[in-house]
Amino acid sequence: MVRQLSTQEAAALADLASIFDDLQTVLRCCERLLGELRAAEQAEPDDLVLEAVWTTAVLSYTRCFADSDHGERLAETDVTATALQGDVLAWHRVLVQLRRHYADVDNPRERFAVGTTLDADGTPNGIAVTSAPQPRLDDVTIRQTGALAYELSKIVNQRIDACQAQVLATASTMPAADLAKLPRIDVAVSI
Repeated sequence: MVRQLSTQEAAALADLASIFDDLQTVLRCCERLLGELRAAEQAEPDDLVLEAVWTTAVLSYTRCFADSDHGERLAETDVTATALQGDVLAWHRVLVQLRRHYADVDNPRERFAVGTTLDADGTPNGIAVTSAPQPRLDDVTIRQTGALAYELSKIVNQRIDACQAQVLATASTMPAADLAKLPRIDVAVSI
């Protein structure tokens, strides 16, 4: 039987589990994107799939750094604490900017402009709507993002282990009668 704890440590552990899940989503998205790019070598890539999966990766990544009521979020110091070489903090900041870009009211795929066509006398005689597509997603972008998510997952996993020990220590000090009063959590068990 599982009883729901509402301690500060339990809330922090739930936050860490959520962060870890988001980082795992980023890794799965990056794996999927690399597969899509490999498949695109044989046929035209499905831009809708690429955009959807990449946007999910970016949103999941940046959510790990968003403010939390319990203070359990990743910070830029975590990014610089990874074992990755190069300017990983700059890449992290690019991902944060991309999140803003995708959430903006402007079309993230293309930039549009409107102009008028002129005849030989300089008189407007038509309208032209032009567009400039944004650069396509590439292998390096995906691999850098996946590597960063992987390294951050290792940091979060260490924090989860430490936090689980704290939560268990706190729960161990609670009287059985108090534990029995806590809300029950239904858990599906698969064998």
